[in-house]
Amino acid sequence: MKKILIVDDQLDIRRLVEITLSVENYRIIQAESGQEAINIVKAEKPDLIIMDITMPGEIDGLEATRILKNDPETKGCLIILLTAKGQENDRKSGFTAGANDYFVKPFSPLELIQKVEEVLR
Repeated sequence: MKKILIVDDQLDIRRLVEITLSVENYRIIQAESGQEAINIVKAEKPDLIIMDITMPGEIDGLEATRILKNDPETKGCLIILLTAKGQENDRKSGFTAGANDYFVKPFSPLELIQKVEEVLR
């Protein structure tokens, strides 16, 4: 069973993504901050991380992505940024940080499922 970590400071968004992905056989883990995500990734080694960019605290989603992708222990993790930031320069920043894919809120549940399946293949 594939493990997916959902990282968003908003509980409603984490629940929505979890419900969306519940149609497949995934084990869902949640984090509400970039720092918590980093700690969970090191402990749990999820197959995929779905990460928001804008989160409170010192480590937002972009910085958490950079940290994970620059750490030899976690650099192979797959990260989809799921964010309301949809401008081209936001996308570019996400890919520069190391994201494997970029998905903009509000999202189509069906498209998110397809994106997750595509990235995990």
